[in-house]
Amino acid sequence: MNRPVTLFTGQWADLPLRELAAKAASWGYDGLELACWGDHFDVARGAEDPAYCEERRAALGAHGLGVWAISNHLVGQAVCDPIDERHRAILPARVWGDGEPEGVRARASEEMILTARAAANLGVKIVNGFTGSRIWHLLYGFPPVAEEAIVDGFEDFARRWSPILDAFSEVGVRFALEVHPTEIAFDSVTAARAVDALHGHEAFGFNYDPSHLCYQGVDCVDFILRFGDRIHHAHMKDVWWSPVPGRSGVFGGHLPFGHRDRSWDFRSLGRGRVPFEDVIRALNRVGYAGPLSVEWEDSGMDREHGAAEACGFVRRLDFPSAGGSFDAAFSRERA
Repeated sequence: MNRPVTLFTGQWADLPLRELAAKAASWGYDGLELACWGDHFDVARGAEDPAYCEERRAALGAHGLGVWAISNHLVGQAVCDPIDERHRAILPARVWGDGEPEGVRARASEEMILTARAAANLGVKIVNGFTGSRIWHLLYGFPPVAEEAIVDGFEDFARRWSPILDAFSEVGVRFALEVHPTEIAFDSVTAARAVDALHGHEAFGFNYDPSHLCYQGVDCVDFILRFGDRIHHAHMKDVWWSPVPGRSGVFGGHLPFGHRDRSWDFRSLGRGRVPFEDVIRALNRVGYAGPLSVEWEDSGMDREHGAAEACGFVRRLDFPSAGGSFDAAFSRERA
């Protein structure tokens, strides 16, 4: 049996969950990866009220859909970030509070602990999300960045996230960081450093998304082979990048998605340059059996057309691992 194909609801939070569930079922999905914003999944209610979690499952089950993961990217971002007015737009009012930065970070940490409890009540084992980063703004080394500042950033990450991850372990849920620019881990090198900073905490792993690696020039297949035992969830998202020099580079030139002068942009699955055949083979090699969750983004395409197209693309792409060597029948050694 192939892996379930799900749709991440983060880009659909303007639609009520029941309406989106009906649409996703008609497009052919097996389930939804519920975002913890919009009306899709309320962390505070989920952590305190098992009946609410049953109602959310029933809303999906009415359309033959399941749920294998929830995602709380927006709150996770605030755990380590230098807080500014941008965060106010993405955080629940109870987390933003008065906007005092350290208070926001503390409340975001508490909300992530609630997210683990809510996931357990919902019956899922994975929470995807972001971590934020104290040092992302130091990415380019001028004025020169002292190594001590980078060390301090990873220590800050470990100090803030270790208690959260301990809470995850207590309820049997794992946190999967989506390796992504603006996070403490945004490529293979920083992913390894994040694991080391946490001393290999058992509750910490990755939500694999090749799109955020490819346009940076990071080997998205090698990432799977290096971190296979920590890939707890997988996003299917495509990205296009220009094969020739253009007017903007990997940093995007402060241009919005969809601008004609961008040198890279997200595309509907199969319409970018991610080597998905190699991705699936690598996921098979490391034994990944979880969902393939479509995160649909394409500034130039109708999203409902794209979501349906993407589901079909993933179904055609996926295949189970071999049960043994294809030439075993020629072996002289018989079982």
